[in-house]
Amino acid sequence: MTMRRPLLIGVVIVMAFGLAVYLRLWTIDYQISTSETELLRRQFDHANMEAMDESAEWRLKFDQAQERATKCTKELKRVKETLGDNSTASMTKRLDMLQKENINLLERVETLKRELEAEKLKCSMQRV
Repeated sequence: MTMRRPLLIGVVIVMAFGLAVYLRLWTIDYQISTSETELLRRQFDHANMEAMDESAEWRLKFDQAQERATKCTKELKRVKETLGDNSTASMTKRLDMLQKENINLLERVETLKRELEAEKLKCSMQRV
């Protein structure tokens, strides 16, 4: 038993030193991790603000695109309403009218050309 007592005291002393070293290492690690935590928190806040700014930019772009699409859709509906259901038939009718008018105008141009030639011929006959 006399041999065991100094061994037991040595083990207790070694355990006390081990505990002291462990606590010292833990406090150093705690101080480092506290400053790291603060740094990480600031970095996270900065990244979060950047992400919110980018999200706001994309939301603005989306809203503008949606507004343009809505405007185009409304304008398309308005045009369709003004043309009505018979838009093809009315366009065909208008095209036929324009073609007839074009033919009449071409005939009129030919008539005027003939009259011009006749007047030129008269003028040349009067000079001679």
